[in-house]
Amino acid sequence: QVQLVESGGGLVQPGGSLRLSCAASGFTFSWFGMSWYRQSPGKERELVATISSDADGGNTRYADSVKGRFTISRDNAKNTVYLQMNSLKPEDTAVYVCTTGRAWGQGTQVTVSS
Repeated sequence: QVQLVESGGGLVQPGGSLRLSCAASGFTFSWFGMSWYRQSPGKERELVATISSDADGGNTRYADSVKGRFTISRDNAKNTVYLQMNSLKPEDTAVYVCTTGRAWGQGTQVTVSS
């Protein structure tokens, strides 16, 4: 069955960096676009970044709130999508979840605090 497993979250100081990973299985990963969302208490779920399949150009899009700080990438050989997060801010604190658009992972907690 389709499975998405996120990892790489944790506690980081403002200005720090983290790299999230999402390992996929149960489907032909290279065929699908992948996205990262985030959810924090009291806020609506936010689309953070999207990367299309290689066949569709591997194009990336970002929320304005993370543009220039976050980078989404994929390694089809490893069936993994990444989210490199730099210059982290307290408002980036959330549970980060990867998705194919239909299947969702469980998420990984990112906390930005001094």
